Amino acid sequence: MMNQNNNSSNHPPLPSSGIRDNYHRGNVGDFLKAKIQKDTNLSFVSAYFTIYAYAALKNELNAINKLNFLFGEPRFVKSLDPDRSDNKSFKIGNDTIELTNYLQQKCVAAECAEWLKNKVEVRSIKQSNLLHAKMYHIAHGEVEDAIMGSSNFTVSGLGLGSTGNNIELDLEVDSNRDRKDLKTWFDELWNDTSLVEDVKQEVLLYLEQLYRNQSPEFVYYKTLFHIFEQYLSDQSKADLLLGEKSQIVDTGIWKALFEFQKDGVKGAINKILKHNGCIIADSVGLGKTFEALAIIKYFELRNDKVLVLCPKKLRENWTAYQAQNNSELNQFLNDRFGYTVLCHTDLSREGGYSGDINLANINWGNYDLVVIDESHNFRNNTKGSRDEDDKIIRKSRYERLMDDVIKTGVKTKVLLISATPVGTCTWRPPNI
Repeated sequence: MMNQNNNSSNHPPLPSSGIRDNYHRGNVGDFLKAKIQKDTNLSFVSAYFTIYAYAALKNELNAINKLNFLFGEPRFVKSLDPDRSDNKSFKIGNDTIELTNYLQQKCVAAECAEWLKNKVEVRSIKQSNLLHAKMYHIAHGEVEDAIMGSSNFTVSGLGLGSTGNNIELDLEVDSNRDRKDLKTWFDELWNDTSLVEDVKQEVLLYLEQLYRNQSPEFVYYKTLFHIFEQYLSDQSKADLLLGEKSQIVDTGIWKALFEFQKDGVKGAINKILKHNGCIIADSVGLGKTFEALAIIKYFELRNDKVLVLCPKKLRENWTAYQAQNNSELNQFLNDRFGYTVLCHTDLSREGGYSGDINLANINWGNYDLVVIDESHNFRNNTKGSRDEDDKIIRKSRYERLMDDVIKTGVKTKVLLISATPVGTCTWRPPNI
């Protein structure tokens, strides 16, 4: 026979089946609400613990005499990392709850901490993946109740969420002998110092992070961290990439950069590799050309073919650094830049020469990276000229760039350079 205590009228009736599955056969949360009484002694084993599971059972848990809580998974406690300022509230705070409950997290964490201080002892198994049991034992005087199975001490595990509850499999223990054996089993583990360690202070320190008032300075730096977290991660990845391609740090162009320019170059390289394109939009005078040269050299060291498209008036600015230019203007002669330089207007031409390059012989689709200086000139999707049957007679520069350079041939990455980017720009390279 199942042992049934006198239930309060506020508690839902327990199902006749001893199975609790959070689905058709009741849940562990309602079982605990019905069985826990004033001055009850509890012994729980669970891999996880959340403050919202405590909140869902607060009326019952606040009235108990004592709870011994044993973490069956030490990685949960170690991941709390209470000495850091990360405030990883998803560990103890995350659960199947409504948004309004998240707004009450500070209050719930403070109440839970006070309850833990006064009525709970917390220990953890030392070895990961050693203890997989979940068990809830309730003792009130000579009367005992117990349930065991798969439910962790979380809202979704106990089946107390409005949505998103886990389908669990727990079974009420209805034999007095088995309930006593379970308590003996628990006590043996609880008192085995070779397997178990006290972690109450770690949990309390972590809870303090959730409810303590943070200084404005901390909030400010925390906000900055989350805004720039992805950027910092990209920078770290770029450092690794540059480490693998150590030749770039030995080049003249890299040594000529200021530290802020190196940061920009690393970020741009990472974005080009990840998204196939990037824009450098530094203000005039910050060295966009040198940054672009460093990016070009990185890709040339990978044996990529690079095309530079620039306004005709800036052509000499770019040809000055090519390997064949042995003039005093080429301060990076030893870097042996091999990129091709063409003008924006060359995209409108089918033949003729651009400098010493015969445009009729250009393989437009053979470039791995295209660098476009003054790229705001391509901000609009302009159309070429057409005949009366709407057939293209001459492509616009935009259409030539997209159709013959970027979409044709090898997969092409794009670096845009502009000191005057326009917010209404409609142009974007493919795959970005």
